[in-house]
Amino acid sequence: MESAGSGVPRIPLATEGTSFAEYRTQLALDRTTLAWLRTALTFATFGFGVVGFFRTVRLTSQTPEAVRLHQAAIRTGVALVLVGITAMLLSAISHWLALRRLRRGERLPLAKWPLTVTIAVLVSILGLYGLWALFYG
Repeated sequence: MESAGSGVPRIPLATEGTSFAEYRTQLALDRTTLAWLRTALTFATFGFGVVGFFRTVRLTSQTPEAVRLHQAAIRTGVALVLVGITAMLLSAISHWLALRRLRRGERLPLAKWPLTVTIAVLVSILGLYGLWALFYG
């Protein structure tokens, strides 16, 4: 049996292992994208829930404080829905680009600005905005 670096074609088992590795990589990409879709849907659902909850607070109490909280909840809820939509679009684009590279046989580079960091920054900004709107809005 020849060494791997001698230029001899791979044995069938190694070729089969490589195709299984590509298949496992595609399945891993699918699982990651589905997790992002689930997370994005949760953000959007929570945004709608925040608006709905504070709408009932406003309907049961017509105080200026209830109106102010409702207005802040609408802005926060809309922002959560937008974060969810952004996460969904970015995860779909990331998945599509990774699959395209995989099909071409290219290496899958590590992202310089991962989707997790992007969404974490957006959610942190949203949290700070929500606190500001709650106390000063």
